[in-house]
Amino acid sequence: MAEYVLKMPDVGEGVAEAEVVEWHVKPGDPVREDMVLAAVMTDKATIEIPAPVAGTVTWIAVEVGETVAVKAPLVRIETEGSGDVAVAEKMPETEKPAAAPIAEPLKAATPKAQPASAPATLSAQKPLASPAVRRRALDGGIDLRQVQGSGPAGRITHEDIDAFSGSGVREAKPAGPIRKTAVDEIKITGLRRKIAEKMALSVSRIPHITYVEEVDVSDLEELRAKMNAGRKPEQPKLTILPFLMQAIVKTVAEQPAMNATFDDAAGVISRYSAVHIGIATQTPAGLVVPVVRHAEARGIWDCATELARVADAARNGSAQREELSGSTITVSSLGAMGGIASTPVINHPEVAIIGVNKIVTRPVWDGSQFIPRKMMNLSSSFDHRIVDGWDAAHFIQRIKALLETPALIFIES
Repeated sequence: MAEYVLKMPDVGEGVAEAEVVEWHVKPGDPVREDMVLAAVMTDKATIEIPAPVAGTVTWIAVEVGETVAVKAPLVRIETEGSGDVAVAEKMPETEKPAAAPIAEPLKAATPKAQPASAPATLSAQKPLASPAVRRRALDGGIDLRQVQGSGPAGRITHEDIDAFSGSGVREAKPAGPIRKTAVDEIKITGLRRKIAEKMALSVSRIPHITYVEEVDVSDLEELRAKMNAGRKPEQPKLTILPFLMQAIVKTVAEQPAMNATFDDAAGVISRYSAVHIGIATQTPAGLVVPVVRHAEARGIWDCATELARVADAARNGSAQREELSGSTITVSSLGAMGGIASTPVINHPEVAIIGVNKIVTRPVWDGSQFIPRKMMNLSSSFDHRIVDGWDAAHFIQRIKALLETPALIFIES
């Protein structure tokens, strides 16, 4: 038998370490060459790690949520062959993974003995299991401390619950309501940890000022309905966002300080002539910000088409790196869940974010009577180091004027 130690590959671009976000195998699993073993996340992308050889996994170095340095051991694979230990270090090609180059065998190398799992001490520790498994065990009256986990690091899976249930060992369920004392501890990993780090960075380094203004979008909604009724089959359905994007393009042309980023370490503000609008988008994995690039060169329908494309790519996980970076100003919208007002967090290192709240029909006094109008609030935040309160108010008032008289959006300056 031979044993290969697969090391964390060097993915380039100055990346020194990565976080393990998913294991597809556990010790004892057979693997084939090029089979995906794990997924790791760097600051820039999520990368799949394929097996350089076929064999059996004998040891996994790190758990999900832990970071691993470049060239540090990831996994050992036992294969048919000589008894030497070889080390795989280089990153296989992205398009068509090939067997990773293998370094020279280590002379007289003997794998270090790994600590064996200890069922006897398992009951004294908090069992490793996902929230779904814990909920299933709670509903079924199963004490997870009695279940032997077969997953990585002894993690309990649904299959382990099935096997345990078949053994007939159960805890008796008391009649009537019972006290619940369980606490699920969920480690923050992967994209959720990146989101947490980005939010903490934005709030800790940017003094926010938030400005809320209501906008009468009755005429805009009427125009939008007419344009949607006459749209071509290949055109996407218009939401309010493409109109807002066009209003932003016109307004930042007058106030370029809003379409900017601030490098506070270097003390440099970068103002952009290009308007790359980030759209905060909720995905199954968490909040990401796909970017509609060069909105200044797009019309309403083109903005809508590109917005739909990058948002769909973000939701299904196919977005490229350049589609998730490089924004110069961001829009945050929760649609019908938008609430009355919000305090959006600036997308660091930008200096402004426009928050869209939900549209509601409210009575509005027209000077002689109350009439129903469709109203929407804009809740927007600005970097107070760069943007003064008056400038923030002027910026939003200009956007408000364009949205309330949408014909102005289509008039060239």
